[in-house]
Amino acid sequence: MGNKMKRGMKRREFTVALAAGAVMGRSILAKAATPTMQEVPSLADKVKAGLPPVDKRIPTDPSIVEVFYGGEGPGRNGGDCNMLIANARDTRLMTLYSNARLIVYDDKLTLHSDILSSYEAKDGREFTLKLRAGHKWSDGHPFTTEDFRYFWEDIANNKELSSGGPSVELLVHGEPPKVDIIDELTIRYTWAKPNPYFITSQARANPLWLFRPAHYLKQFHIKYSSLEEIAKHAKGGQGQNPNWVQIHRRVDVMYNNDNPDLPTLNPWMLVTPPPAQRFVYERNPYYYRIDAKGQQLPYFDRVIFTLAAANLVPAKAGLGESDLQSRYLNMRDYTFLRKSAKTSGVDVRLWEEGSGSQLAFYPNLNAKDDVWRALNRDVRYRRALSLAIDRDELNQVIYSGLVKASNNTILGRSPLFKPEYATKWATYDPKQANKLLDEVGLTKRNSLGFRLLPDGRDATIVVEHQSEESSDTDAMSLIADHWKKVGIKMLFKPQSLNNFRLRAFSGEAVMTAYAGCITVVPSVDTSPKEFAPTTQGGLQWPRWGMFIETKGKQGDKCDMKEASQLLDYLEEWETSADQATRKKVWDRMLEVNMEQVFSIGTVNGILQPIVVGPKIRNVPKEGYYGFDPGGYIGLYKPDTFWFAS
Repeated sequence: MGNKMKRGMKRREFTVALAAGAVMGRSILAKAATPTMQEVPSLADKVKAGLPPVDKRIPTDPSIVEVFYGGEGPGRNGGDCNMLIANARDTRLMTLYSNARLIVYDDKLTLHSDILSSYEAKDGREFTLKLRAGHKWSDGHPFTTEDFRYFWEDIANNKELSSGGPSVELLVHGEPPKVDIIDELTIRYTWAKPNPYFITSQARANPLWLFRPAHYLKQFHIKYSSLEEIAKHAKGGQGQNPNWVQIHRRVDVMYNNDNPDLPTLNPWMLVTPPPAQRFVYERNPYYYRIDAKGQQLPYFDRVIFTLAAANLVPAKAGLGESDLQSRYLNMRDYTFLRKSAKTSGVDVRLWEEGSGSQLAFYPNLNAKDDVWRALNRDVRYRRALSLAIDRDELNQVIYSGLVKASNNTILGRSPLFKPEYATKWATYDPKQANKLLDEVGLTKRNSLGFRLLPDGRDATIVVEHQSEESSDTDAMSLIADHWKKVGIKMLFKPQSLNNFRLRAFSGEAVMTAYAGCITVVPSVDTSPKEFAPTTQGGLQWPRWGMFIETKGKQGDKCDMKEASQLLDYLEEWETSADQATRKKVWDRMLEVNMEQVFSIGTVNGILQPIVVGPKIRNVPKEGYYGFDPGGYIGLYKPDTFWFAS
């Protein structure tokens, strides 16, 4: 898996208005009359052989696409779209690119029903989901609320399959919802108090799947099949004592997307059993989306993932061996790609990457070393280090002037953005930085001019990181020069990902460097929990986050006033369905993070190259490229991309 993908996989948002009363989830797809359908040319022979005709395969209330993000639709059916991957686990990219979710984000990052015909939210605690009549899985079996019941009763509440019980996003103050199956197409989830995470959990890049293909998975569940039958249905040797739980987990891989037998609702279905060098995804004949001309989507007949060494992907993409490529490309490849495009005919586009900072520094507020911990907790010290970074030089030298100097914060495309969030304590001012470091008490220096800690040790910051990006190490070298000018010595130490995590979580690491925040395009209804000490993955406060994650069983209770305040604000956001209150909470939390400089950002607005083949249509010229929301190119619905003749 690529470094950016590792960094990116995490969370997301909620844009259903939760004012008093009920609101309906509107659809990006108009409620127009279904047009006269045209059979998909590549399926004509299968229809002759017995596959139902297209008007019998789609829902009676299909999703009719009216918005084409590249402005080049409707298109036409046909063609194989080739893409390059570097790891067999990249089959999960098809889940991201398909972006078939109960609820999805559009390009403005607002929410709409997708697989669902509609949804209704009432008082932020009652959610009614309506399925599309006649919708079917890729094998032709009806998609109904039985698939939701199976997940809830037989997976989420089965102690063997889910030892910890239902996901935390399905619990409000530890209490699960009341789940009512109204009919074959309607299901309702009700909590006693508001659940601000439920709707957004459905629209994430890696969603909380509320359903499973029950008709397929029952043959691997001990409640419905004997152990002998389960072993018979399972592929591969099961030995003398087959474990039904392991078998069920192995075949239930909706996100990983590496089981060709697992029915799907995605536009393309895997037909290649792993391991393989080429993974072929064929069109789902029962897909629920159509265009206004009566063509069933997706437009591409097949999507083919071909394995290649990661370092060869840019060269192959530049030569036209990929019809559509974003994975394993970087801005350092841009010049080569543009040059290659002159002969291969590909188009190289640049989208904005979704990260609060390309590289951020995290002073560990839970460091084991008493002296460093005290220093890291002094806001003057954190501000001084930020002021000492010449971000304009960093931009020009490392990023060719193509990025923006910024704190580690939200991006300008968020409605919550204020310019000061990016600039406060982030303007190069070595004079002010020196003054703050003197105020902290770091007034003594050694013979080389570096400051000394209060206990006499050199003030040498060892920054631990696990980045494989050459631009990150180059950036750290330049920042080390900047900090040297204010008397702070910085060394950076690469670690394996496992050691990096262990040393940060234990407090052995005094400071770490990693990618910035990923909740970067929030609305008022997006959870602000990333900006509070709520998870162990928060590198500036890992032990406080661990305490919250484990409900006090591990880690340490937050004992810093400014950070504790963020937890109070978060609780206020979680218990309020009022938009004005939520906005006020967001403003406060962003302001606290800005003033306290809990993390030290460098630059953002990094551009992501997207290589588009000469015949590919409807891929946006400009776009937002982030794991969540949207799943990279998935935000722009690749089922609407097509080949020109």
